Order: sequence, then structure tokens, then C-alpha cells
Amino acid sequence: MRILLIMVLSLLGCSGSINEPVSYFNVETPRSFGYVNGDEIPQRIVIETRSGISLQPGSLPAKGQINRWLNLNQVTVKQTGQRYQIDLRYQVFYAPLEVKSLTLPGFTVQLSQGEKTVGKNIPAWTFTLSPLRELVVRQTEQGEYMRPDSTPPLLAKTQALYGLAASLSVAVLIAAYLAYLYGCFPCMPRRTLFKRTLRKLAGLSKTDMEQALTIVHRALNNLNGQPLFANRLGEFYRRNPQYLQINAQLLWFFTYSNRYFFSDGMIVVAQDLQQLKDLCEQCRKIERGSR
Repeated sequence: MRILLIMVLSLLGCSGSINEPVSYFNVETPRSFGYVNGDEIPQRIVIETRSGISLQPGSLPAKGQINRWLNLNQVTVKQTGQRYQIDLRYQVFYAPLEVKSLTLPGFTVQLSQGEKTVGKNIPAWTFTLSPLRELVVRQTEQGEYMRPDSTPPLLAKTQALYGLAASLSVAVLIAAYLAYLYGCFPCMPRRTLFKRTLRKLAGLSKTDMEQALTIVHRALNNLNGQPLFANRLGEFYRRNPQYLQINAQLLWFFTYSNRYFFSDGMIVVAQDLQQLKDLCEQCRKIERGSR
């Protein structure tokens, strides 16, 4: 008897069988109702195996058509140690005339330990599929059944109109401001004062220096509201502080004008007329607000 017992224990130890290879098993499925033609159904299978036992991925169902109404679109396996997470995504192509029960087929996954394998059955899963159309078809007298689409709600256009009005208002104001800067309004002579002065100087040469100086004096007098002299530039700057930045050029102008009108033997060169035009250019920039 002792010899027989030893032989039995030896055979059991060398058999290499797998005792309870799976320590945890669960099939996670969504709701079993409310599906229609074309819906996808996810299924998750979680398997935890004993140490040394591994899942054979080749035993999983292949992606593609399973039968005439069921496709398997996705098969993914995520392994963390001895834990396997299998995610399947089925898609149903069946248009029943009434609520119908269908079944995702079960299958068997293979687990291996060395040369030994054991199967783990994944049970089938039943769900219900609903029709897409009415069970009773109502027809017109001509034998046709067609219902018009529901009228889509109109979008509110008030906000768009407000936005358009605001944009147009801003555009008009910008255009008016630019026109004002460029002296396009003849009723505002102060903004076009030196524009007209430059136009008058454009056709003059150094032989017309007396006329050129008179034109510039008249422009400065109009800007000041009264005759402007060098000794009154301080008062002029208080009323028109933006012209203080060209003080040096204005002092040159009054000095040159005094020498021209009250000195004998004044020799005029082309550069003098150019400096006079440059002074008017600077005044033009100031009245436009670009300096």
C-alpha cells in the first residue's frame, strides 16, 4: 500500500496539469436594450491568471464579419502583469420589424502554461434590438406614405444685425476721421491750412522768395488768429503746444524773414526755399496729427 500511495503522488506531481488557472474573471457589458440598426456595442473582459499562465491572443475572435448581421470592429488587449483587459467593439446591422432579441456569440480563450493549455469560456450575451420605423404603415389615398421633415427653427438675427450696425458705424467714424486728417472737409480750414500753403509753394522758385515768405506768414497768422511775430512765439505755443517741437525751424523762419525784408544785399539760394517747404511739411504733419 505504501508503494502504491507513493506512485500515485508521483504521478500527480508530474502530470503538469493547471489547477484553477484563473484567479479573477468578469465580463462587463452595457445595457441590454435600446439598440437600433448600426449601433456599436462594447464588451470588456477582464481575466487575471495565476503566475506562469499567459493568455493566447490568437484565441480571441478575429476582427471583421462574424455573421450576416454582426461585425467585430475592434479588438484590443491590455496586459498589466497577470491581468488581461480585452476590449471588443461589435456593430449591429439588422433592421427588425419589431423588438427582437439577438445574441453576441460566446467564444473560448486559451490560457497556456508551458506546453499545457486550458480554455476559458466567454458566455454569449443577449440584447434587444428595436425597429427604426413604425410597426403600422399609414398610407395616403395614392398608396404613398411620406411625412415632411420638421421645420427647423430660425436662427435669431438680432445679434448679427447689431454687430453689422456697430461695424458700419465704426467704419464711418474711421473714414470721417481720416478725411478730417487729410483735410477733405473745406469747412474746416485749420486742418487744410498748410495743405493749401504747400500747394501754393509747389510752383515757386528762389526768385519768388518774397511771395513764398508772405504765403507762410499768412498761414501762421491764420493759425494764430492774429499776426504772429518771433517775440510772441511763447503765447503761440501756449495755444498750440504741438508746434513747440518745431521751435528751431520757426525761429529760423522768423530770423530769415527779418533778414530778407529788412537787410540789404540778401542772397537767396535754392536751399532756403527748400527749408521753407520743409517747415510747411512739418506743420502739415502736425495739423494732420501724424507728428
